[in-house]
Formats: sequence, C-alpha cells, structure tokens
Amino acid sequence: MTDDAETRRRRAAYRATHRGTKEMDWVIGHFAEQALAGMAGARLAAFEVLLGLPDPVLHEMVMDGVPVADASIAALIAEIRAFHGLGSGA
Repeated sequence: MTDDAETRRRRAAYRATHRGTKEMDWVIGHFAEQALAGMAGARLAAFEVLLGLPDPVLHEMVMDGVPVADASIAALIAEIRAFHGLGSGA
C-alpha cells in the first residue's frame, strides 16, 4: 500500500512540473514539492484530479480565484493560493 502511495506521489510530482505551460509548471510544481510528501488517501486523490484539469481552467482557479464547486479541489486551490501568497481564494 505504501509503495502504491509513493508511486502515485512520484507520478503526481512529475505531472505537476510538466503541465504544458511554464507558469503552471512553476506554480503547481513548487506547491507539489512542498506538499506531496504529506499527501495520502483522499487528499492525494483530489490532487491527482486537480492535475487532470486543463491549464487554462487551473490558471483561472489559482491565479484569478475563480470559484471551484468540488470541495476537495477548492481546498487544494486555497492551499496553493496561500502557498504562493495569493490569498485564500474566492
């Protein structure tokens, strides 16, 4: 079980830094470097869902504070915004 979580964290770390746009690579990647080691279970699953979002959508959520309907994704967006000093979100 632990190996599976570690594999998922490594995969998420790669995806966080290889998104497609340099800005999102940096924003999501730096957060992932700090936070992934402590992620497991539902929080890790929510981060994996977040990584599947298109960059333009993710950019609006993180940089512009566009509201997020999914509570687990909204919590991660708030953490990312706070990590980068962007406030708590919408």
